[in-house]
Amino acid sequence: MNTTCTPKEALQKLEHFCAYQERCHAEVVSKLYSLKMTSDESDNIVVQLIEGNFLNETRFACSFARGKHRIKHWGKIRIVNELKAKHISSTNITLALKEIDPEEYETTFNQLAERCWNSVQEKNILKKRKKFCDYMLRRGYESNFVYEKVTFLEKAEND
Repeated sequence: MNTTCTPKEALQKLEHFCAYQERCHAEVVSKLYSLKMTSDESDNIVVQLIEGNFLNETRFACSFARGKHRIKHWGKIRIVNELKAKHISSTNITLALKEIDPEEYETTFNQLAERCWNSVQEKNILKKRKKFCDYMLRRGYESNFVYEKVTFLEKAEND
C-alpha cells in the first residue's frame, strides 16, 4: 500500500474491500493496519462497516463454509479449523456448518473418495490405504467416515 490515508478514505477502501467478497473481522483489521490506521480509527471504521452491513461475521462464516465445501470439497473438520484460525466464534461456526446439506456432504465425500482411491497408483495395499486416508483426512473429513470408506473400497476392489 501507499502511505497513510485519511480515515474517510480508509472507510471507502474498506467498503469496496468488503463489498467485493465476504470478509471476516481479522481480514479487515489486517487491511486497516496496512493502511496505517491507529487502533481507535480502526475500531471506529469496523463499527461503521458493521452498521453499514458491509461486515457481518455470521454471513462470512456461512459463505465460507458453503464455498469451501462446494468448490474445494473440504470436510467439516478442515472448515472448522480454518474458521477458528480466522477467529470466528464457535456460535458462528455452528451456524456455518448447518449451511452444508448432509446429503450433499455425503455425496461429495463419496465422489471424492472414489476418485482418490482410483487415482492412487500403488501396488502395495497398505501404502495405498495410507495415501488414501492421509488425503481424505487432510481434506478435513471425519476419520470414522474415511476408515469405513477405505474398508468398503478395498473390499469392492478385491471382489
